[in-house]
Order: sequence, then structure tokens, then C-alpha cells
Amino acid sequence: VRVLLVGDAHVGKSTIITSLIKEAFVANIQHVVPEVTIPPEWTREKVTTRIVDSSARPENKDQLEAEIRKADVICIVYAVSDMDSFNRVPEFWLPYIRRLGRNVPVVLVGNKIDLRGKDVTNESLEAQITPIMNEFKEVETCVECSAKQQLNVSEVFYFAQKAVLHPTAPLYDSREHALKPACIDALRRIFRLCDLDKNGALDDEEINEFQSKCFGSPLQRQELESVKQVVKEAEPEGVNENGLTEIGFLYLHMLFIQRGRLETTWTVLRQFGYGDDLSLREDFLWPAIQVPPECSVELSSSGYQFFTDLFMTFDQDKDGALKNSELEALFSTSPGIPWLASGFPETTITNESNSVTLQGFLAQWSMTTLLDYRTTLAYLAYLGFSGDTTTALKVTKPRKADRKRGKIQRAVFSCYVFGAMGSGKTSLLKALIDRPYVDTYSGTDKPYNVVNSLEIGGAEKYLVMQEFGANYETEVLQNKKKLEACDVICFVYDSGDVNSFAHVANLRSRYDLRHIPCVFVATKSDQDLVPQKYEVQPDAYCRQEGLIVPVSVSVKDKMMADVFHRLVEVAMEP
Repeated sequence: VRVLLVGDAHVGKSTIITSLIKEAFVANIQHVVPEVTIPPEWTREKVTTRIVDSSARPENKDQLEAEIRKADVICIVYAVSDMDSFNRVPEFWLPYIRRLGRNVPVVLVGNKIDLRGKDVTNESLEAQITPIMNEFKEVETCVECSAKQQLNVSEVFYFAQKAVLHPTAPLYDSREHALKPACIDALRRIFRLCDLDKNGALDDEEINEFQSKCFGSPLQRQELESVKQVVKEAEPEGVNENGLTEIGFLYLHMLFIQRGRLETTWTVLRQFGYGDDLSLREDFLWPAIQVPPECSVELSSSGYQFFTDLFMTFDQDKDGALKNSELEALFSTSPGIPWLASGFPETTITNESNSVTLQGFLAQWSMTTLLDYRTTLAYLAYLGFSGDTTTALKVTKPRKADRKRGKIQRAVFSCYVFGAMGSGKTSLLKALIDRPYVDTYSGTDKPYNVVNSLEIGGAEKYLVMQEFGANYETEVLQNKKKLEACDVICFVYDSGDVNSFAHVANLRSRYDLRHIPCVFVATKSDQDLVPQKYEVQPDAYCRQEGLIVPVSVSVKDKMMADVFHRLVEVAMEP
């Protein structure tokens, strides 16, 4: 914390610093004392503190402005015995700091209280300072001291440290005497995360879990009752038969702030990932995780358990599925449902009411983690995963290494789907998630992804099928890094269209895709089969290439010939 002292000449800036360091009054000192560094073990806030003196002389203006631009907190010193020096605080010093574009906390320091005589207290201090604090929101507090008599000198720097580490401005509007909207939003989110049974109140167990997380120890029963009594007396709706309500939780924090205990609220906010601007910190949302080439990211067992527990908690009617209102409640501590732009819930398993089942919910997170693990990391944080969010993920072994060993350990497989327009790609994808067949054709012009779980050899695997659409297919085929993320390609052709097979066979050779496992799928097998216009027929082509013969399916007649299992099995082959 870099603390700068500014103010008119002869108000005692240098003397305050010297008095702190020497722990005694020094009568004759230099005009500007050198910068002082105080190690963290010597400060109450346990941070390294640099204290910088300044001069108000015109010839030192450039140096003064350079120091103002570097400061984390500025102490404006005035002499209580000199009203002109006090009046220049709002008339000159605060506007001057603003003109330099600095938006840092300011502490007002009234020095020389020993000149008041025996009674050094100032009963009218609040009345003097309040108008200044109302006009200049950057002013955190005012401290009166005496460098000569060693009164409150250390408090000057303690409050300066607090102004940086636990600032009032982001949390509290001192003019309105109310919490600021961003602070209310953050505390509401924290309350919802701590309300484990989602009944709108924190019971004693939930309060103590919160206390242990933030402060390292629970409250005693008598302390709990005392807290609730304080809230109840001021806010009747702050406590109900179930415990401390959201209104009560917000009131408690306003009380902490009004009593100068900002560190309590800041400790809570920081423990839940908030930065100084009351947004969630980047290192909290996206902790570092190394993903080597040819590796993918999946949910670990603790990740699946977290999302399973989350599903169960928000399935309020216990029907085994999340309807829209339950999904909205689940994602209320986040920016919102992350998949709406991709057509969710039309991308996973739902029941007849289009509510997302547990199977569909876990499948959707499996797909998200495979395609964009950073989204999963962020949402683990948003939704309240306890501890290091990276433990909810696992990085798989490289594909080539797995195949060489003859044992594929991954559980989520990426399948790219290619085929001519009208060959039935989208219908095939919809069949994976049990969507009804639609006879009318509508082309796919943007990527469409679906996911479902399959049982392979007694183990649960997830198949993520991706269709890229006419506008993006070529881009994907030319992107080496994108192709490296593919476990198996599904080449779809219409068995009733003479040119359909040639399209996919030519794609495979043109873009040199022979190194990627693949399955050819002949769609519309309910219609008449026609010879394909290609140098060899599909069966012969597959035999020549060492591939399994095309799998014939009819989505319309629900004759799928275990095609999805075949795709995963081929992806798992060494």
C-alpha cells in the first residue's frame, strides 16, 4: 500500500511520518522526509506499506503530481489550529487531485490536536466533515491526531491501509446511508449460494458453514442468537422461523459497514471470489489449467457429483427433470443459462414436457467441458463449487498415446458429422437425443451440437455429435487444430441419392482425413437403394480402406442399427 501525505505547508506532514517511525516527537526535521517502507509484520493489516512525504511549494509541483499519480491512498493533512488549512481541503486539495484524474481513496488527517488543550476531542468533527464527504465520495474517513503527543499517529496509517484494502466507496453510499446496488447484488448471490436447502433463509447450520468458510470458525449458539436478535429488533423481516433471511443478511452487512467494520464485508466478498470492483475475479473464474496437444478436458467424479447434487437441489417438485423456472433458479447466481444461443434444451435429453432430465443435464455439461472447458470452470465458480474448481475437471491422455497403449481411457468423445446437403445429418443428430423425426427439410447454416450418454462395455460414455453447417464446414476441414480435437468422423450419405456418397468420399481424400477414425452412415434406408456414382460402391470402398461397411439407418422408421454405439466403439479402437 503506497500512502502519500499532502497538504499545506506547516501542517505537520513530515512530523507525522517521523513521529510514527521514531515513536517520539522530533522538533527539527528536514522539509520533506525520504520515503519509508514498513514491513507487513509491523502493520495491523499485514501488508507492506510505503509512506511518501510531499511538498506544497510551487517548485516541487511536478514531483507532487508524479507522487499523486502513483499513490494507492492519499492523506490530506490539515492543522486543526489553522482553519485556512482545513478550508483548503475541499476548496483546493480534493479538486486538485480530481483534476489529475486520480480516483483513489482519501483520508483526511487533522493534526495538532494537542493545541486544543486538555480536551483534545472534537465534538463537532462529524458536522465539519460530513459536507465534505457528501461532496467528495473518495473521502473514506477523517482521523485527528497529534504528532507531538503521539496521539492517533498509527491510526492515521491504519485507516489509510484500510481505505485501500477495505474501501467504503464500492460498498456504501454515505449520502444515502445505503448499500450500493453492486454490493447488494454480490451479497444476494452469496446468500443464495449459502442457502443450501433453498428455503429462503439461513438456518444455524448454514450460518456456521458460511462463518467457517469466511472466518475459519463457527459461532457459538449464544452468539448466533444474539446476532439474530440484533437483526430482528431493527428488521422484523430479517429473521423468520427458518433462520436469517436475505433482508437480514443485507442488514447485517450494512451494520458492519456503518460501524466501520468494512473488513468483515470485504472478507466475505473476497472469499466468494469478488475483486475490488465487485466483479468476480478472473483468477477465481478461470484458474490456470494446462491442456497439452491432443488432450481433451472432461468432468472428474467430483465434477459430476457437484452437478448431480445441484440438479437434485433445484428439482423442487422431485419429478426427475428441471423445468424452466427451476433452471432459472439454478442459474440465478450466474450470468444465466450458458447454452441458450446454441438451442438448448434442443441439444440434450428432455422429458415429454421438454424439461431437462438428469441424464440430459450431465450430458450437456460433459459436452460443454469437452468443447469449451473455460465455460465449465466459470460456471463451477458461479454456481458455488466448494474449493479448487480445477479439481472438478480432468485432462485426458493424448489420443495417440492412448491408441498406442490400446486402452482409451476418456469418457467423452467428439464426433464430427459431414455429408451433402439433404443427406439427413441433422435428423441423425436429433435421433441421438430422441427428438421426433420431422419430414420437412431445412438446411443447417450454423453449427449444431448434441450430446447423449451411451453404455459401452458396462461403462457410461458420452457422444458429442457436431454438425458445422454449410458456412463453416470447409473452415473446420482446413483447420488442423480443430481436426485434432475429433475422435471419430461420421460421414453421412443418402442411400437414395446417386451423388451423395461421392461427396463424402471426396471430402475424405481431398482433406486427407484418413488418419481419423470414421464410420460411413447410409441414411433413408426405408427408401429404395440406388447405385452410387463413384468409382466403387460404398461397401467395396470401406473394405478397400479397412473400414467397417456403411451402417444403414432410417431415422424416420427409428431403425438406427446401434449406429451411435458403433461411432464410440470405433473412436475407442487402438
